[in-house]
Amino acid sequence: MSTTPRIAVDSAGPAAVDGRHIRALTFQSVRMEYLRHVLSERSLTAAGCRALVVGSGRGVLARGLAELGFEVVAADPSPAATALARDADDGRGITYLTSPAEQLDLPDGTFDLVYCADTIEITERPEAVLAQAARVLRPAGAFVYDTVNRTLVSRLIYLGAFQAFPGTRIMPRGRYAAHRLRRPAELAEALDGAGLTAKDVSRSSRATYAVWSARRAVAGVARSPTSSCRSWSTWCSNRRAARW
Repeated sequence: MSTTPRIAVDSAGPAAVDGRHIRALTFQSVRMEYLRHVLSERSLTAAGCRALVVGSGRGVLARGLAELGFEVVAADPSPAATALARDADDGRGITYLTSPAEQLDLPDGTFDLVYCADTIEITERPEAVLAQAARVLRPAGAFVYDTVNRTLVSRLIYLGAFQAFPGTRIMPRGRYAAHRLRRPAELAEALDGAGLTAKDVSRSSRATYAVWSARRAVAGVARSPTSSCRSWSTWCSNRRAARW
């Protein structure tokens, strides 16, 4: 007798359909390709650098960064996802922790690269997410995120096919909502408030990658997290004019 699939994120059960993990596997190649390009453009060497993956899920992207040579910390709000990521680590030396993106349990200025995945499109508090990412970046660090633009097609896919239609459902209902699918311009105020300025936005059929650079002062120390994905300039101006 066949078993009816059960929609459940961060679940490894034999009958579970984990759309979050399916999405991570689908996006992995384009995320890594984009990151390699950024590292090349910025002449940034992974060896000796620390990377943080926010919204790391089962650790697919974190393991990819570790293979490039980064010292990696993977943070996720789900204890179940953290446990699954640890089980799949296979000795890569990644540090896994359960922590919400809106309140990272990490010290200031400790990462050369922060990648925010599977987060902007589900959080109700993007300002807090971006502020935390900026806080943990080192001077000249790089912040990268991908998210879902709010378009007719994305509504049909994320709100319809992924959540509502029985034959194509891979996500629990309510994981995505129209108001959380944000257009780039809608994030500009939050990014500016966090001290982040757009350096590059690359749109694809699978994700939107934004690269930000930042100039901000913390406790009298100038910190300039220069975000990358495809980073073009070294430092940004005080005006932090965004390019879309």
